[in-house]
Amino acid sequence: MSTEIPPLAGDGRPPVALIAGPTASGKSDLAVRLAQALIASGREACVINADSAQVYRDLRVLSARPSPEETGGVAHRLFGTWDGAQPCSAADWAAAARREIAATHARGGVPILVGGTGLYLRTLIDGIAPVPPIDPDVRTAVRAKPVGEAHEELRKLDPQRAAQLSPTDTTRVARALEVVLSTGKPLAHWQANRQGGIGGDVTLHPAVLLPDRQWLYDRCDRRFSAMLDGGAVAEVEALLARKLDPDLPVMRAIGVREIAAWLAGKLTREQAIAAGQQATRQYAKRQYTWFRHQPPQDWHRIESYLDSIDQIFASLLPD
Repeated sequence: MSTEIPPLAGDGRPPVALIAGPTASGKSDLAVRLAQALIASGREACVINADSAQVYRDLRVLSARPSPEETGGVAHRLFGTWDGAQPCSAADWAAAARREIAATHARGGVPILVGGTGLYLRTLIDGIAPVPPIDPDVRTAVRAKPVGEAHEELRKLDPQRAAQLSPTDTTRVARALEVVLSTGKPLAHWQANRQGGIGGDVTLHPAVLLPDRQWLYDRCDRRFSAMLDGGAVAEVEALLARKLDPDLPVMRAIGVREIAAWLAGKLTREQAIAAGQQATRQYAKRQYTWFRHQPPQDWHRIESYLDSIDQIFASLLPD
């Protein structure tokens, strides 16, 4: 795949760089390299997290949050900002990201979004669907249903959305069902009227990393194994000691349940590693598919983050 990207036309709008892709694809490395190149050219740069696990301070190891050494001396924002007891929704993150982007622009700098959470990025760029508050009784009833039963009910009430979702996708099936039951309208109705996106106010300079899949999966396996020796066990022990709601996002992060099962004697260490590796590969596969097909086709797909920064971001960096 060619990385000789033509510069984007100047339109007077402030720039926002975006580096997205599946987990373990090297996004953070590329973001730091871009930031350092911008700083060397005389511009300020700031890396802003767009990963739904890296927002939680409780998941430093299991989310592969950049260490101080890995930040390369570049300012990083929205990494470890939320306590695990406080869920960070896409709307919460987008509001915080808008503030960080505006602050960086006010200083004449270039914000660099980096992450693999497509919902976060879509909410920031395209806006959020103005879904009214869900009736608490409806939410409780929906979340109590087995996912298969919920999907079947969704198929009757919102067949279009049901066809788009896996019958085992607990979170998205429940969300779609509670919306149609509480508001009387399908989720697509609300999504067609998105509000608050920054897409029309900035010039986006996107790059999507889609490396060789086997390379990616091998990297996922090695990284999860290294996590167990790098503090992941203590991280899970600390989470379990807090007795948080098991349905919180921080408790459903990849690795938490697998390591918790090992600590409880339900899995051996080797089984926990194998389960965590498999979950990581499956997650990377879903992200890979999403980023290959969902973003606009003019978002440049890059096969290797080792390619020249000047080529990948020709519209941001001087010759």
